[in-house]
Amino acid sequence: MPEMENAVVVDFPLRGEWMAPNTPGKKIPSHGTNQLGQRYAIDLLQVDWGKSGMHFFNASKLRYFLFGVPLDNCLCWGKEVHAPCEGRIIEALDGQRERKRVHLLSDLFIVFKNAITFNPKKEGIGDQNKSLQPVLGNYIIMECKNKVFAMFAHLQKDSIRVSANQEVIKGEVLGKVGHSGNSTAPHLHFQLMDTSDLLVAKGVLFVFREYELFKEGTWKTAYEEVPSDKDRIRYRL
Repeated sequence: MPEMENAVVVDFPLRGEWMAPNTPGKKIPSHGTNQLGQRYAIDLLQVDWGKSGMHFFNASKLRYFLFGVPLDNCLCWGKEVHAPCEGRIIEALDGQRERKRVHLLSDLFIVFKNAITFNPKKEGIGDQNKSLQPVLGNYIIMECKNKVFAMFAHLQKDSIRVSANQEVIKGEVLGKVGHSGNSTAPHLHFQLMDTSDLLVAKGVLFVFREYELFKEGTWKTAYEEVPSDKDRIRYRL
């Protein structure tokens, strides 16, 4: 992919094993739109690799489709999110409630309803994206030292540990993976942008400094790459 030559290098924002169902390593725009700076966004999700499909919960598929699965039975719900670079927090908005259960139909209904009622508007300085919270859920936007802006969306309610204007160091815990906003499964939505104002932001392509990729029965280190949608990846300090 020729665009990768100009990508910004950041550290992986999570620990443990993950997959990326939506990723610029598969297609661009990764989420089917350039809106809200999402052109190169990535979704990161934990699954049970011993089971078929994206089995992201500790329950049967029948229970998931019929009754839903409690959030604490989802593999990555509550996992810590780390700063991928040094920088300064621009916005940190918490308080958006999460559904108590993950259920495909009810979660899709929320996404559909938010799409119909989506009416973003400018807010005051310091919370300029607040009107987007029904879509983003609990979120953080930080300015990195290289003058790009990172966003972390769908975070767990009451998990955000940072506040606006706070300086953070690489690896610092910012919050936890959640299921708020337009989320059909607990996951982290991560993206880089050229501005903190999501209504005008353009996505910035990034690669992860390093992570491990499970390939041909063994773990191999990948340097300055971004995973594809079927890759089994992990990051350990």
